[in-house]
Amino acid sequence: MALWTFVLLDPVSVFLLLALIFLTIFWFLSSSHGKSPLPLPPGPRPLPVIGNLHLIDIRRQDLSYMKLSEKYGPVFTVYLGFQKFLVLTGYEAVKEALTSKGNEFINRPPLPIFQQMQNGHGVIFSDGELWKATRRYTLASLRDLGMGKKRIEGKIQEELQFLAELIESFKGEPFPLKTLTLAATNIAYGMVFGDRFDYADETFLTLLKHIDEVVVQLGEPQLQVYNVYPFLGFLLKPHKMILETMEKTRVILREYLAAGKKSINENLLQNYYDYMLTKQQSEERTKDRNLFHDTNIVAAVFDLVLAGTETTGTTLQWAILLMMKYPDIQRQAREEIERVIGLERLPTSEDRKQLPFNNAIVHEVQRFASILQQLPRCTAVDTCFRGYFIPKGTPVIPSITSVLYDKTQWETPTQFNPNHFLDAEGNFVKKDAFLPFTIGRRNCPGESLALMEIFLFFVGLLQRFTFCPPPGKTVSDLDLTAEVTFTLRPQAYSTCAVH
Repeated sequence: MALWTFVLLDPVSVFLLLALIFLTIFWFLSSSHGKSPLPLPPGPRPLPVIGNLHLIDIRRQDLSYMKLSEKYGPVFTVYLGFQKFLVLTGYEAVKEALTSKGNEFINRPPLPIFQQMQNGHGVIFSDGELWKATRRYTLASLRDLGMGKKRIEGKIQEELQFLAELIESFKGEPFPLKTLTLAATNIAYGMVFGDRFDYADETFLTLLKHIDEVVVQLGEPQLQVYNVYPFLGFLLKPHKMILETMEKTRVILREYLAAGKKSINENLLQNYYDYMLTKQQSEERTKDRNLFHDTNIVAAVFDLVLAGTETTGTTLQWAILLMMKYPDIQRQAREEIERVIGLERLPTSEDRKQLPFNNAIVHEVQRFASILQQLPRCTAVDTCFRGYFIPKGTPVIPSITSVLYDKTQWETPTQFNPNHFLDAEGNFVKKDAFLPFTIGRRNCPGESLALMEIFLFFVGLLQRFTFCPPPGKTVSDLDLTAEVTFTLRPQAYSTCAVH
C-alpha cells in the first residue's frame, strides 16, 4: 500500500521526498565523527540543509562565534549549510594556529564569490606557488617603493597638507567622515600608479566608488547566502553586482597596465606596476614559470587598491568619530601634541616614542573598531590541532574580533580605553594580542605602512583641528554600533572641524 501511494505522487513530490531522504542521510554522515586517530572538534549538532545557520547572526558572525565559544571552547566546528567550518576564537588559539601551525593553516577556502572575483589570482585569495611568488615580490616591491621608510613618510606628510586644506575649506561646517578616506587612499594609489590624484580627479573618484560598492555588497546577507548555497545564485543579486563592478574596475587597471608596458624603464622603477611588469619581462626572457601574467598583475593591483582604500581610511573615520564621542580623550591627546611637538612642525613616525597617549589611542581605535571580522583560511594538509583531527581542505575561521575582544588579554574589551596600551607611568605598552592585521605568513603585507599612515594622519589632524558633532547632535547621539560591510565601518556621521 505504501509503495502504491509513492507511485501515485506527482514527480515534484517524488523529487522533494528523495531530496529529503538524501539530505537526511548526508546530515547523519557528515555530522558523525567517523574513524580517525583523533576526535574532531566539538560543536553544535547541525540541522538538515541549514546546518547551524539558525545559531549565527549572518551579518555579525564574529559575535556569534564568540558566544558559541563560551559553550564549545576556543576550537569548535559549525556547519554553514552543508559545509563544515573550523572556528578559532581567542588570542591563544588563533596565534597558535597561524604561527606554530602556519604551514598547515595557510590556504584560502574556495568561497564562491572570491573564486569568481579573482579566479585564484592576486595577493589575498591566491594559493600555492602563485601566492608565494606574488606575495614575496609584492613585499619586496613595496619596500623598494619606501614602505616603512622616510621616503613614504614624506608622501604621507604631503598628503596630510592636502587633507588639511580640504577640511579647512569647509570653514567649520559639517562634512562627512568619509572625506577622511581620500588621503589614505591616495597614499596607496601613489605606490600603485606612481602619482597622487587630485581629490576631484574623475579616475580617482571612479575607483573609490567601485571599491566602495564592492565592499558594501560583500557584507550583504544575500551574499553570505550565496556563499553557503551557490546554486541559488540565479535568485540573488549582490554577487552579480560585485562581478559587474569588478569588471569595470579591471578595465581601468588594464588601461594603466597597457600604458605601463609602453613607458616602462627598468632602470627607473617608480610604482608597483613597474615592478610587476619588470618581473613579467624577466619571466618571458628566461622562459620561467609565467606567474606574473597580466591577469595576476591586475588582480594583485586590485588587492592593493582595495586594502589601501578600505582599511586605513575606515580606521581614520573611526578615530575621529571616537574623538567626537570622547572629547576629554581628544583634549588630552591635543595637549600632548602641543606639549611635545607644538602646532607648527609636522609629525613624524619617530614622534610615536614621545607621544605615548596618542600612540595608545591609535592602537586602541584599531582594537576597538575590529574592522576586519575574519578572513578565512583552509587547511593545506591533514593536521592535528590541540588534540583534534582536522582534515585537509577544512575551511577555517580565525576570529580576529575574538582576539581583539579577548577577556583574558584586555581589561575592558568592549569599551574604548586607550589605557589598554599604557602602563601605570603612562608609557606606551605593546600588546601581543594586538592583531588587527592578523598574524603569520598571511598577515597584511602593508601593515607597517598602515600603522605609519594612521598615526601621522591622526596626530596631524588633531594638531590643527578639534572635531565635534555637527549642530543638532550631541555626544550622546553618536552611536558606535558598526555598519556591517565587508569591513566594520562607523555609521555615516558628519563632523565639524574647528581650529
